[in-house]
Amino acid sequence: MNRKRLVVIGNGMAPGRVLETLIEVAPDAYDITIFNAESRVNYNRIMLSPVLSGEQSFDDIIIHGDGWYVEHGITLYKGHKVVAIDRTAKTVTSEHGETVSYDKLLIATGSNPFIIPLPGHDLPGVLTYRDLDDVNAMMIAARSGGRAVVIGGGLLGLEAAAGLLAQGMDVTVLHIMPTLMERQLDPSAGYLLQKELAGRGMDIRTSANTKEILGDSRVEGVLLEDGTEIAADIVIMAVGIRPNHWLAKEAGLDVGRGIKVDGTMQTSDPDIYSVGECVEFEGNCYGLVAPLYEQARVCGLALAGRQSHPFVHTETSTKLKVTGVNLFSGGDFAEADGREEIVFRDAARGVYKRLVLEGDRLIGAVLYGDTADGAWFFRKIREGAAIAPDGRDTLIFGPSFTGGAPLDPMAAVAALPDDSEICGCNGISKGRILAAIDKEGLKDVEGVRDCTKASSSCGSCTGLVESLLAFRLGAAFAAPARKAVCGCTDLAHDEVRRLIMSLSLKSIPAVMQELGWKTSCGCAKCRPALNFYLLASWPGEYVDDGQSRFINERVHANIQKDGTYSVVPRAWGGMTTAAELRAIADVIDKFQIPAVKYTGGQRLDMLGVRKQDLPGVWADLNAAGMVSGHAYGKSLRTVKTCVGTDWCRFGTQDSTGLGIKLEKMMWGSWTPHKVKLAVSGCPRNCAEATCKDIGVICVDSGYELHFAGAAGMEIRGTEILCKVASESEALEYCAALLQLYREQGFYLERIYKWSARVGLDKVREQIAGDDENRAALYARFLHAQSFAQADPWAERAGGRVDAHEFRELAPVEG
Repeated sequence: MNRKRLVVIGNGMAPGRVLETLIEVAPDAYDITIFNAESRVNYNRIMLSPVLSGEQSFDDIIIHGDGWYVEHGITLYKGHKVVAIDRTAKTVTSEHGETVSYDKLLIATGSNPFIIPLPGHDLPGVLTYRDLDDVNAMMIAARSGGRAVVIGGGLLGLEAAAGLLAQGMDVTVLHIMPTLMERQLDPSAGYLLQKELAGRGMDIRTSANTKEILGDSRVEGVLLEDGTEIAADIVIMAVGIRPNHWLAKEAGLDVGRGIKVDGTMQTSDPDIYSVGECVEFEGNCYGLVAPLYEQARVCGLALAGRQSHPFVHTETSTKLKVTGVNLFSGGDFAEADGREEIVFRDAARGVYKRLVLEGDRLIGAVLYGDTADGAWFFRKIREGAAIAPDGRDTLIFGPSFTGGAPLDPMAAVAALPDDSEICGCNGISKGRILAAIDKEGLKDVEGVRDCTKASSSCGSCTGLVESLLAFRLGAAFAAPARKAVCGCTDLAHDEVRRLIMSLSLKSIPAVMQELGWKTSCGCAKCRPALNFYLLASWPGEYVDDGQSRFINERVHANIQKDGTYSVVPRAWGGMTTAAELRAIADVIDKFQIPAVKYTGGQRLDMLGVRKQDLPGVWADLNAAGMVSGHAYGKSLRTVKTCVGTDWCRFGTQDSTGLGIKLEKMMWGSWTPHKVKLAVSGCPRNCAEATCKDIGVICVDSGYELHFAGAAGMEIRGTEILCKVASESEALEYCAALLQLYREQGFYLERIYKWSARVGLDKVREQIAGDDENRAALYARFLHAQSFAQADPWAERAGGRVDAHEFRELAPVEG
């Protein structure tokens, strides 16, 4: 079969969805070539705000990784901006001179940010907010702190401002209109939004007209029309976008505000189609994802030769991607004669709802503070169905009270038509999710997420996805237990970790206040967890809170059933010396310690030490150069080794030496749970590396790295991470893996449970499949360790303690 040649200019969300549709219905129809001006794969641009705020990484927002293009035989030219279309020869040419012919061409060049031509608009430090390069530039600028001025109080401007605020900058927003987001919100909702953002420390100035950007060699400030000067290190222009249609115009296609298309997304040339923000349809241009994905679906079917309903203009809805701010607007909510409004206000909860009706139809909705019913209201707007007289009084309360008859969430979502949008970030409908559940036998949210991408971005639709699963599977669906950290909060571990970073919370009181803890001081479950999350998030800034540690960690020994303690000094890689053994023997005699045991981790455990003797025991051990083995800690415990090439005739590498280097590099690093390592000098595996949290098997050609083993309450063999050639690589990979666990693991979650939760392949991809990410993890680990091993608590954790450290301090027992 001779395939036609399809060339795609642009690799954004809309053309990506076109190709998904095309591959689904006609996988063998085309040989596909993509030219992407950006030097990267397809990613979710509407999730750039969480990347800027630090809540997500670029990897989290990738839609199609490199493997997807390989799997479907697609040629992707990264960093190739197309500069010419020859419609006669039917070719496109990139700026690097690559020319490719086509049978069908898809133009998806997106939009360009509008730059106000103010004096100083071209100074270094003036940035826009459209793609990942813009986000990276802002994040680099934010590293030095300073002040940022955002011109534009619309959707993108506020998301940029919130992200920069989360990165530690002082942020001023300048908006020319009297209220924020005036295109999406009415004045009341705009007021509430401004109040919320100002309460977070954002300086918002409405009715502010910018006259000039100040500076000589780079940005220094902004001058307003009223003479006010505002200092600035960077200025973000976020005042709107314009369709990028110059390439189509140069090729002689019909253009207006954008590239003109018909209902099948065909341009004035029958062999050229166009989708996305560059398009104009019946005088309308689009910048929100829902209509763009509908364009993509129609275009994909048209390219496949399939009949479908043509694209039609519909109302759009809006959400703001700022953590903790819940707002929704859809339809037409402007004041006009003949319109009726229904308003609900709850000042105590910060909730505002306004519905606009024309005759017996709902035409607009604005929700702030409580947006759970947004999708239902928007469906009513798009359907244009009449509102029954007996339903008007309860309409503002949503589907749960329509007609006075409460509905549970499952019944409410079951009543939605199949084309109702469930996931706005990815344009996924109810029908598509149900079809995936049936076809793929999906049983949980994770399966739906992997198969359809629903709930994979902002996560606000997760509840709807669960309701759909319950609706389709009935009793076979087991709703996931949403386990809060403890009874002091309704938040789960992942939410707490994310919010600590995104809101820059740097103390336990700040976390409890900002995240609405139900108790004044927390409890023995949440305080140690918060202490670890803050340590892992802000090394060098957060001061470890000894009162939030368990008694074992505070006294650097394990409490036993009779009230005495067990002391385990560290033996690097299981090695010791005569001097260390004499020091241990002297301590045993001096303090009349009744029992000594060799542990499974190749160390000596002194059992039965009285609490009052602990300072003296550690003082004598310290004097001999010995430090704590952290046998009590949520930290690195042991690195078990065999003798390797030093003594064994089968040894292939210096396993003992590598074990000692790993232990000295990692000790003192607090982790979500205990961590045990082992290094075996050959595949005979005498150090039992294949049942440890991290294991290394030495082989003739290098080192085989393992992870996610267990040999306690659960017995698990390890998973292979990868193979490396050198000892330095083994150290880097293991440290990067430990840092990834520190950053992603929940408190008291072992490595094998963490890796199962996030996915083994995901762990491998972040460590072995991404050199840049691994290097960044390794650098962050070394940065954290530079503080951990110089911090006063680390000194105590190493066993260097004084008697006053063992005073009774409102103990956290456990």
